[in-house]
Amino acid sequence: MTRRRWLVAGVALLAVTVGLVVRNQVKVYRNRQARAIQVTSEVGFRQSLFEALQPVALTNCQLERFGEANDGGYLMCGNLLGQLQSGYSYGIAGYDKWGCDISTRLKVRLHQYDCFDTAQPACPGGDTVFHAECVDGLTRTEEGRFFDTIDNQFEKNGDGAKHIAMKIDVEGAEWDSFLLAPEDVFSQIDQMAVEFHGAQDQKYAAVVQRLKRFFHVAHIHFNNASCVEGLDPFPSWAYEVLFVNKSLGVVDPSGTAGGQHPLDAPNNPVASDCQPKVP
Repeated sequence: MTRRRWLVAGVALLAVTVGLVVRNQVKVYRNRQARAIQVTSEVGFRQSLFEALQPVALTNCQLERFGEANDGGYLMCGNLLGQLQSGYSYGIAGYDKWGCDISTRLKVRLHQYDCFDTAQPACPGGDTVFHAECVDGLTRTEEGRFFDTIDNQFEKNGDGAKHIAMKIDVEGAEWDSFLLAPEDVFSQIDQMAVEFHGAQDQKYAAVVQRLKRFFHVAHIHFNNASCVEGLDPFPSWAYEVLFVNKSLGVVDPSGTAGGQHPLDAPNNPVASDCQPKVP
């Protein structure tokens, strides 16, 4: 090959190499831009959700603790449970002092649901019924486990028109359960304590906004067993929220809410807490 041909071949190879490098750099740049947009969107989703979950002050709510001293204990407006006719506790994992407290204190039947841990917790003096099934937005069977909807479970138990208190801690299934439930279900629920899981999905804020059409957010507590960095403004990816039906709770327009209540307790008593600071 002549020197001139070598030169032409070298120039061509250099051009191809430069082209590949430039194309790779453009690809990297575009990926970084896409990731930056995704991160910005996730921050926006979390901020919207966090703001939607800020509690309001209720003039007629006297918070009491139901359930365990730590994980499994939830604050409820004890004085607003007088109309209660039935209770539902979703996510048992072999223990359910919340459900037992509701049943024994208020003399109502309490339905317990769990299809992963089917150990039936004892409740001396209470009226509890255990169901080896789970809750979800759609009726289905998966790996031998049966899932049904909130409204179907109310109807099957003859509670389709009763005043209900609910606790739900189902590791993420709460989102679709609420998203797909018919609206008349929410009108039946006087109060519900919900442990939500996650803060990244855009639909989460939509679910909370849907619930707020029927309920006041009366209290929020962050699970210190799930404290995590990089999820701002959330200090934890699991958080417990008390919803009080708007037919019961009276908002104090001059009051403020938020921050820890004296009855709050860390879910993990030996771990550091991570409740957000409230001005």
